[in-house]
Amino acid sequence: MLRTAARAADDKLGTDQVALDVSATLYITDAFLIISAENDRQIGSIVDAVEEAVQTTYGRTPLRREGRGSGDWVLLDFGDIVVHVFSPEQREYYALERLWKDCPVIDLDLPEHSGADDAR
Repeated sequence: MLRTAARAADDKLGTDQVALDVSATLYITDAFLIISAENDRQIGSIVDAVEEAVQTTYGRTPLRREGRGSGDWVLLDFGDIVVHVFSPEQREYYALERLWKDCPVIDLDLPEHSGADDAR
């Protein structure tokens, strides 16, 4: 489910994706997926794509959704995973990677983008 969400976000040009295995620290979820997006429209697009991909592939909808109207941060709680989509400023402010720095990073197995791909 984590990689499905990451691929959906990648398709909508979500950047700086990091997945953390928090299962040994938190009992309420297994992993965090942290994604950056440049503006509120892109955040909304990523959130919609992640929800659709997880629903289509796993038949799951978020148990909880936070921040949907704020424009700079949205949280999708699917139970097993929690997806955070941040503006760069909010991501720096909340610094989840620093807070959870002792948790293992999960390889998302996303494709590398060449310069030509980035120009599209």
